[in-house]
Amino acid sequence: MRIAVTGGAGFIGSAFARHMMKCCDVEKLIVFDALTYASRIENLASIRDDGRFIFIEGDIRNRADVDNMLRKHKPDIIVNFAAESHVDSSISNPSLFIDTNVRGTGVLLDAIIDSDISRFHQVSTDEVYGDTAIDSHERFSESSPLSPSSPYSASKAAADLLCLAYRRTYGIPVTISRCTNNFGLGQHVEKLIPMAVSNAMAERHIPIYGTGLNIREWIAADDHSRAIEWIIRSGREGEIYNIGTGLELSNIKIVRMILHLLGKSDDLIAYAPDRKGHDRRYALDSGKFERESGISFTKVDTERKLEETIIALSCKTSPTSL
Repeated sequence: MRIAVTGGAGFIGSAFARHMMKCCDVEKLIVFDALTYASRIENLASIRDDGRFIFIEGDIRNRADVDNMLRKHKPDIIVNFAAESHVDSSISNPSLFIDTNVRGTGVLLDAIIDSDISRFHQVSTDEVYGDTAIDSHERFSESSPLSPSSPYSASKAAADLLCLAYRRTYGIPVTISRCTNNFGLGQHVEKLIPMAVSNAMAERHIPIYGTGLNIREWIAADDHSRAIEWIIRSGREGEIYNIGTGLELSNIKIVRMILHLLGKSDDLIAYAPDRKGHDRRYALDSGKFERESGISFTKVDTERKLEETIIALSCKTSPTSL
């Protein structure tokens, strides 16, 4: 396989790049990344000396950058992680998210209309479905209607629809995955878990939006990478796959877990005014992926990996705030 990973220097994209180089028969792996604030070339340090690895600094919004990569390296598969992803930033600067997540995906799709790509895989999010009540038992399936709440999730939903439209109109072989919240080493400190660990270690207050009862489903970035590997190898072209674990935790429970594991006081919790349009609960039905792949990520294993990540992060992070 010759794989291009757009956004491959970011947290999840780099986890996928490392996974593919370690576990798969890859002829060439091209990481294409604009190196914005949330991307770090250091995330790729363990594979940079591998002769199969190629790094290109480029922007998915720039057609010349994309064309040069396609012409020079002729990937068989493109996996698109490139996106602005911080919900707070999408509220303060929505145009950036529309530009990168929607127009950027459109530039990629335009560029491959006449190429020999065997698969274009779009990495999406569970947030495109919107939310459910905190006390609900509902889980979103791939056929659930899209009902995004933030400029971020709306831009990802729009990108998904572009992919499906280009498949029907131009015959581009597309798959889409929608995953739950990721955790792991190397995640930007703007995100809840690294922020909370960082602040706890520095004995600084950890800000929690609203009541902290908002619920998210969690998955290790390495497990997410394994799921995408299966989809690009064996997933049915034209299909959408939800990827989750069933491990649902409220934001306040996550923070209290962090404080307990690090031996810190709950007095560090500081409640802050709620975010605009704050989604209440995300939960995915991953049955389709599990049935077709034979892969299941369990709650028990995921919670163990989460605790291990928290301990590891406590040795690596520096203080920050929202």
